[in-house]
Amino acid sequence: MPLRGRKSDREGKFSGHTAQRAIIDIGSNSVRMVLYGGSPRAPVTLLNEKVVAKLGRDIGSTGQLADAAIDTAMRGLGRYALILDDLGITDVEVVATAAVRDASNGPEFLEQVRGLGLKPRLLSGEEEARVSAMGVIGAFPGASGVVADLGGGSLELVHIGNGECGAGVSLPLGTLRLPELRGDKVPDLRKIAAQLLKSAGWDSPVGGPLYLVGGTWRAMAVYAMHAQSHPLSDPHGLEIAHDDALRLAAQIAESDPATLRQTPRVSSQRSASLPDAGALLGALLKRLEPDRIVFSSWGLREGLLFDRLEPYAKGQDPLLAGMAVFAAQHGCPATLATRVAGWTVDALPPGWQGSERLRLAATMLSLASMQTEPNLRTASAIDWALHKRWIALDSPDRAMLAAAVSANGNNCDLPGRITQLTTPERLEVAIAWGLAIRLCRRLGALSRRTFRASNLSIEDGVLTLTLEQSHARLVGPLTEKDLRLLAGRLGMESRIEIVPNTSIVRITDYAFGDHSVAV
Repeated sequence: MPLRGRKSDREGKFSGHTAQRAIIDIGSNSVRMVLYGGSPRAPVTLLNEKVVAKLGRDIGSTGQLADAAIDTAMRGLGRYALILDDLGITDVEVVATAAVRDASNGPEFLEQVRGLGLKPRLLSGEEEARVSAMGVIGAFPGASGVVADLGGGSLELVHIGNGECGAGVSLPLGTLRLPELRGDKVPDLRKIAAQLLKSAGWDSPVGGPLYLVGGTWRAMAVYAMHAQSHPLSDPHGLEIAHDDALRLAAQIAESDPATLRQTPRVSSQRSASLPDAGALLGALLKRLEPDRIVFSSWGLREGLLFDRLEPYAKGQDPLLAGMAVFAAQHGCPATLATRVAGWTVDALPPGWQGSERLRLAATMLSLASMQTEPNLRTASAIDWALHKRWIALDSPDRAMLAAAVSANGNNCDLPGRITQLTTPERLEVAIAWGLAIRLCRRLGALSRRTFRASNLSIEDGVLTLTLEQSHARLVGPLTEKDLRLLAGRLGMESRIEIVPNTSIVRITDYAFGDHSVAV
């Protein structure tokens, strides 16, 4: 019988994802197309391609987009239009920002873009600031502070808080314009930037964090992580305290681009812009006095996607939304993970009042890892936990995910790249999660009947596995060993009880967000 479903699914395009949405961002430095799949609340980048056209390179001197830059941009856009047509992607949003906005020949350029069958929208400076801020709000639920989006032609600043954006401002401080402002001296650039901030009314303390959006900022984060020998690889979510950020900014501002280029994953293009960006960051830190900086990989493009979601979708937990899609693609539907989380909930470490969302995510990731090759399971799951771009997940939480999936693979001796990210106490909790998941999945191979005929609980300080008589034969050496391992981590004795059939009655639901099953 032939397989049914969408052709792209049958052909396995994009490794299990289907490209559903596209954003084309016509910026001052690059023209980029990103294809997204996965959950609308936590979209996954399937294709990210850019053409460095430098549309804004002559704006300061001529006020126009250079002919050569237009030609380069149009070649890239023509390629993007053809790819979108071939893939049948119709959900396409095309936006243009500072360079096109400021150029006298910007309207003529947009007409050429329309000739390709695309429908570009020119964003005002205020709109650009707001949309970038929405990307940060989507990536950091509950975020409050200021967003600084550094592009090639401009710097956008906007206050955020309570899921909303304040009034934004666009300043001519993009990476393509900073060299002209700097002249021969870095202090001159700091002074000019400070004056522009003051004249725009951005010269008072913000109190909270400063969220940094843009490729040059991210390159700065990569540099900082490399200098610290940081165990993680994704700069998204990296936080640096105010005083440490000041030192980092000063160091980068005085560095030679060739030296910065030696940092792995920092391109020559980014290294050339980093010293000026360091000087600009120094001015921002002194004027706005944030308590810390936070690097965000979500910005304008993700903000466009997040901004159009329905309110209920915006309210979803982005970690669980993204994890549910990822786990399902690896053989673990969210309902199964929720059932396992419900079965293990009564065996949590005593006094633990932590995050159920994180425990459910750890359950999804642990079960998904079991669908990979046995010799790769634990290593792959740890890499997923530590290095995949999960949204709304900080470094200590990543460590807990990694510890849980490691324990699920019966490896409780954690490597240093995990232990240095959080406290031993939190890691012990996560190890208990993983061992409980291991016991659950190995007890009855995750059959629905096993969930109904068994129970795990703590009674009088003893970890107790209860089984109905119909499933008593599930007790064996492996079951007993798994139960003892978990009890040992909890500092308890273990016990197995066999009770009459139908004695175990579950009358509640285990629910979190969109995931709910009867347990």
